Amino acid sequence: MKRLAILGSTGSIGRQTVEIISHYPDSLRVVALTAGRNIHCLAKQARQLNPELVVVGDADSAKGLRGMISNNIEVMVGAEGLIAAATHSQAELVVVSVVGARGILPTLAAIDAGKDIGLANKESLVAAGELVMSKAKERHVQILPIDSEHSAVFQCLQGQDPAHLEKIILTASGGPFRTYTKEQLELVTPKEALKHPNWDMGAKITIDSATLMNKGLEVIEAHWLFDLPYEQIQVLVHPQSIVHSLVGLVDGSVLAQLGPPDMRLPIQLALTFPERWSAPWPRLSLADVGSLTFAKPDGKLFPCLPLAYEAGKEGGTMPAVLNAANEEAVEAFLQERISFMGIPRVIEGVLEEHQNKQQPTIDDTLAADRWARRKAQHIMKQPPLKG
Repeated sequence: MKRLAILGSTGSIGRQTVEIISHYPDSLRVVALTAGRNIHCLAKQARQLNPELVVVGDADSAKGLRGMISNNIEVMVGAEGLIAAATHSQAELVVVSVVGARGILPTLAAIDAGKDIGLANKESLVAAGELVMSKAKERHVQILPIDSEHSAVFQCLQGQDPAHLEKIILTASGGPFRTYTKEQLELVTPKEALKHPNWDMGAKITIDSATLMNKGLEVIEAHWLFDLPYEQIQVLVHPQSIVHSLVGLVDGSVLAQLGPPDMRLPIQLALTFPERWSAPWPRLSLADVGSLTFAKPDGKLFPCLPLAYEAGKEGGTMPAVLNAANEEAVEAFLQERISFMGIPRVIEGVLEEHQNKQQPTIDDTLAADRWARRKAQHIMKQPPLKG
């Protein structure tokens, strides 16, 4: 019986994790669940899984939740509760699927407590990759990637000598606007951007996919997860989302992992690794897919990708600033306060004004995150970015 804590259990990844667990009740047990304000979904999960601890974002949500679940389940609130769930004494694996920079401290706390990590929170590695990976190495903790792209690379590298790795190729669907002109991109609405052609994801990651920032963040993650220079991490647009990523080896061989665009596959592998369990999910039929195509991304039309490469190469606090500025800009776009192409303009403006600090502490990283959010909000008040 493997015991799990799920941070962000009511989001897209969290809900699918719960679905997978329901298929293996004799092998997987949940001891802690956390959510923001979606208490109805959380209460349903708590009644189904009977964890020892549930955590919500605020006191009002906690009050509402207590009347919906067993009195035997402890209820905690906010950041303190997140840390308690991440470090729960019985948890062996902590699935970190909260969105945004608030996933950083619980991830670090779980690693400190010696927990293996099923990582679906990009920001932990983007903003604090050096801290996370060095602490994981020190504590002999496994970081098991849940992103389909990093899971694909992870799978391709099983049994390979790390010295044989020459490059990583991350695939990107290209989002719904890969064939648009710059003029068309300026007019994109949030409703249009939220319609991803292949994947069913949360709002923030769906917008990131449309701007290609999602791929940029994944490049930074891959740098830390697989200890490879940015020059050896490439991106290819692959609209079918069947080849989830590839690795190139020093002899010229290229290995790929394929599967339907279904997040349950990489989630389940993270939960069961090093084993693979028989699963009821749909199988890939290449005959039905018919053809697979690949193309280079257009960095001029989708500048978020080159911005991410630049921030990653700069290192220090720059990736944390990139991430924070992007979060603020995406939220503003969803609220129709800036245009779709305003997102990279905001990010670039924030990066240009940031005084980078190398080898940052966690306090430095979080301070850079706060600074970037304030700077992004200031920039977005300027008239050229409106509309």
